[in-house]
Amino acid sequence: MERLKVRTGEREELKDITGEIERIIEKKGWKDGAAHIYIPHTTAGILVNEGADPDVAGDILRRLKVLAPLRGDYRHYEGNSDAHIKASLTGSSLLLMVEGGRLRLGRWQRVFFAEFDGPRQREVWISFLPGESVR
Repeated sequence: MERLKVRTGEREELKDITGEIERIIEKKGWKDGAAHIYIPHTTAGILVNEGADPDVAGDILRRLKVLAPLRGDYRHYEGNSDAHIKASLTGSSLLLMVEGGRLRLGRWQRVFFAEFDGPRQREVWISFLPGESVR
C-alpha cells in the first residue's frame, strides 16, 4: 500500500489528485489491474468527475452546501456534522481500472480528493489489484 499526503487549504475543496496517483502507479510499476483508492477520514471523501471546467467542482461544492449546510439542527458536539454528511455522500473509496500503467479514465474525468473540514494534512491510501494475465 502507498500513502499519498494531501494538504488542503480551504474548509471545503475538491483537489485534483489524478497526477499524484498516476505518479505512484508509475513509480510502483503497476501495469494492468485496478487501483483501490481509500480515504481514511470521516470528514473527507473521494470522487471522479469532470476536471476540464473548474466550475463543475464549484457547482458540486455549492450543491453539497445546500444538502448539508454548515449550521443545522445537528447534535454532534464538534460542530462539523455537515462535513460528516458530505463525506458520506461522496464516499470513502474508489476502484479504478489501470491499463498499461495508466488510470483508465474518461476523456474529461479526474480524481478529486474532497475536503469538507479543512484546511488539514490528509492521507490517501492506494493499493493495487493485479489483473489476470490472458494466455
